[in-house]
Amino acid sequence: MAEAIQLLIATVFLRPYVFIFLAFYLTAATVAIGWQRTALLTGIAWVVAFSAEYSSTRNGIPFGFYSYIPDTKGRELWISNVPFMDSLSFTFLAYVSFTLAQWLRLPAGASDREVVAVRRSWPVLALTAFLFMLIDVVIDPVALRGDRWFLGKIYNYPEPGIYFGVPLTNFLGWAIVGFVTMAIFQQVDRALPLDRNSSLGVKPILCGTMLYYLILVFNLVMTFVIGEMLLGITGILLYTPITWMVFKRYWQWSAAHRFVGRGALS
Repeated sequence: MAEAIQLLIATVFLRPYVFIFLAFYLTAATVAIGWQRTALLTGIAWVVAFSAEYSSTRNGIPFGFYSYIPDTKGRELWISNVPFMDSLSFTFLAYVSFTLAQWLRLPAGASDREVVAVRRSWPVLALTAFLFMLIDVVIDPVALRGDRWFLGKIYNYPEPGIYFGVPLTNFLGWAIVGFVTMAIFQQVDRALPLDRNSSLGVKPILCGTMLYYLILVFNLVMTFVIGEMLLGITGILLYTPITWMVFKRYWQWSAAHRFVGRGALS
């Protein structure tokens, strides 16, 4: 146990950016959905992600075959043949994809009841799986080139895939993991009473959306830093229509908020 704790501490110092994103996620999620749901979502996402990675590194399901390079064993926490930090990153990526999906689906001027209904809806589940997969379209190719930045070379595929070295099965696996994770969480969410300490307004959802884009921008910046111009431009183009919809929703929300404010003053 003492050795595992020491390795966990070493992991924090070796991968500080992962734990910074994790801290932002835990703070934003606790405000939005309460600590109990946040803890359950974190546990669900990690278990599903680790199970998928453990399976894929042995039988190729659901991501396709790949393997982690054990160069950092002894310097960071590993569970079997999977780095702890890698499965951990699925937790905050699932949440920020979930909040972005809600932001894109919420009607302008939504009430608290509508916020909860949208959060538990099938369209949000499907959109979350898509957005979860899409951000990996940006993350995975630059992570595969981790030896050219401070991530380091952490994994490889037995055969290079057609998308900048990444096989398309990987993205399919991400969509499946995102769908399964949030489908389970939505069932848990429905079963639990609403947390009186959570905030059901739009602003906590917008905070999660902003974190999604912070992670996206971080990975795009690293893509350009290592000189992968085509990869970076491709990522920007993929996100241009979604970003337009995000801003459009913000303008609609702002207009509805101003209208309600004027109505209260009249």
